[in-house]
Amino acid sequence: MLAFRKAVEAHDLAAVEAALADDVVFTSPVAFKPYPGKPVTAAILRHVSEVFGDFRYVREMASPDGRDHALVFTAKVGDREITGCDFLHLNEEGLIDDLMVMVRPLSAAQALAAEMGARFEQISREAAAG
Repeated sequence: MLAFRKAVEAHDLAAVEAALADDVVFTSPVAFKPYPGKPVTAAILRHVSEVFGDFRYVREMASPDGRDHALVFTAKVGDREITGCDFLHLNEEGLIDDLMVMVRPLSAAQALAAEMGARFEQISREAAAG
């Protein structure tokens, strides 16, 4: 099992951050532009861990070389059930250098966007301090 998955499932946010490359690029399911860099990606993931309730990975797929992974998850955002997938690419050192998240249905994505949007000023402050 992927170290990132283990860290997320254990709610070990320090280990989640340690799994990220310094130059990681995070592509959000609800924002147009990707977010480059470990500080902002780690801050986003910390807040997502608070927004998602009943989070669990239900399936993991990997490329033959072990550098690309898809982690399917379920969670709740408020009263909305959400299904999503974390698409990860690992660099030569085994750290995540690309993390793209997709979610469905639209109503759950909209709830996620609202929750994360309300936190984005704090996320930006944390990323600048990080």
